[in-house]
Amino acid sequence: MRRLGSVQRKMPCVFVTEVKEEPSTKREHQPFKVLATETISHKALDADIYSAIPTEKVDGTCCYVTTYKEFFWNIEEDFKPVPECWIPAKEIEQLNGNPMPDENGHIPGWVPVEKNNKQYCWHSSVVNYEFEIALVLKHHSDDPGLLEISAVPLSDLLEQTLELIGTNINGNPYGLGSKKHPLHLLIPHGAFQVRNLPTLKHSDLLSWFEGCREGKIEGIVWHCNDGCLIKVMAENSGVLSFYILKTKWH
Repeated sequence: MRRLGSVQRKMPCVFVTEVKEEPSTKREHQPFKVLATETISHKALDADIYSAIPTEKVDGTCCYVTTYKEFFWNIEEDFKPVPECWIPAKEIEQLNGNPMPDENGHIPGWVPVEKNNKQYCWHSSVVNYEFEIALVLKHHSDDPGLLEISAVPLSDLLEQTLELIGTNINGNPYGLGSKKHPLHLLIPHGAFQVRNLPTLKHSDLLSWFEGCREGKIEGIVWHCNDGCLIKVMAENSGVLSFYILKTKWH
C-alpha cells in the first residue's frame, strides 16, 4: 500500500456537523457536543471521499518526525504564547510569513521532544536518541494478519506523523503494559486499513460502530487521493461526533 497522508492540520469531519447543547461524554467540562448530521460535507465530496482509503483512527497522541533546530518562529501578540522552538504544522496557511488560524480558530503546531524533559517522558521512552531508532507497531513483514514491534531508524520515519499509544496515554484504551512495567509504542498514521467498511451513510456507519467487532475503534480516517484527510469519530454512546481539539487558538 502506498504511503498515506501525514497529519499536518486539523482533520474535517466526513459529515456536516452541528452543535448540541449537552455535556460532552469525552471532554470533561465541555458543555456541548459537536455531532455529525446525515449530510456528507462538501470537503469530503471535493476530496473524492468515495475513492479514499479508510484507515483506523488510533486513540493516542500525535507525533511528528523531522530534523530539529532548523526552524525559528514568532507568534503575534494576539495568539497564546507557545513554547520555544514551536513550529506550525505544514499545511497551515500563512499570510506575510505568519501562520493563520483555520476555520475553527486553531493553529496546530509541533514542539521538539528532548530526552531530558520530564513532561515528554513517555514520548522519549519510545526513542533511543543515541542510536536514533524508535519502537514502532506495524503489520508483520511476512504475515499482514499479524502485528510486530520493530526498532525503526528515525531516518526512515522522517517527515511522517505517528500516534503514540501506551500505558500512560489517553487512559490506555489498548491495555498495554502496567503501572510497574509501562509500555509505549508509535503507530504511523494510516497503518491499519479498515476492511469491509459499510456504505458512506450516517445510519450504516453508526450501525457498524455499534454492532460489529471491527467497529470497536475510536474512529475512521479516509486518506484521499489529493492528500486530504477526512475523519469521523464514535463516542462511547454510539453517536457519531467530530471533536475540536484544543491546540493554539486566536
